[in-house]
Amino acid sequence: MPQTRPVVLITGGSRGIGAAVARLAATRGYDVAINFKSDREAATHVLEACHALGARTVACQGDMTVENDVVRMFDEATAALGPISHVVNNAGITGRSGRLEATASDVIRSCIDINVLGAIWVAREAARRLSTRHGGIGGSIVNISSVAARLGSAGEYVWYAASKGAIDSLTIGLAQELAVDGVRVNAVSPGITRTDIHEKSTGDAGRMERFRSKIPLNRVGEPEEVAEAVLFLMSDAASYITGANIPVSGGR
Repeated sequence: MPQTRPVVLITGGSRGIGAAVARLAATRGYDVAINFKSDREAATHVLEACHALGARTVACQGDMTVENDVVRMFDEATAALGPISHVVNNAGITGRSGRLEATASDVIRSCIDINVLGAIWVAREAARRLSTRHGGIGGSIVNISSVAARLGSAGEYVWYAASKGAIDSLTIGLAQELAVDGVRVNAVSPGITRTDIHEKSTGDAGRMERFRSKIPLNRVGEPEEVAEAVLFLMSDAASYITGANIPVSGGR
């Protein structure tokens, strides 16, 4: 059967913002490949929802800090769904909250490995696959950054904020590099969003409610609201937008 729908590959797509992007993409006419590291059951649930919405789907296991896993993920997604036209560079962690001087080296290293090196491996492979320079069909890359890059996250995880600052720089530079190759590169910077990262990654289950009063809109965001910004940047409505970074943060 010939490919008639654009194909989006979402790293870290089994939960939270990545899962919301996958489901919304399915409703907007995309076929969906999601990457997961370990929770195949969660990935299966997301893809079942996407399939019910009419999308062809595939789940690709892989650790985005491992270059070979990144390449294999792209190979598997392409074999199952056809040429990839969009990549959402979403996989990431924070590490447990704390002051920098009290944080163990392995916590910082794990965060930098996935949030910076992993994101760069994914962006590099996306450039190789999507770029018309290399025979790709063009398309877009959307990097998931964070308003933490601007706010600094003092007392929580300044290393995470620094990692997202790297994503902001990656977005600007790669957008310029790929502009003539048919690939747009943008970023979305969520603020505090209702996902399990606050409990499972930071270890701070009360963070969302504690920070509510600092958000001008006086509520936390929903993953679906971030997904809307991602899908806009992927769409033809954003055809003249590259190198942009959209905050989805309730005004914070």
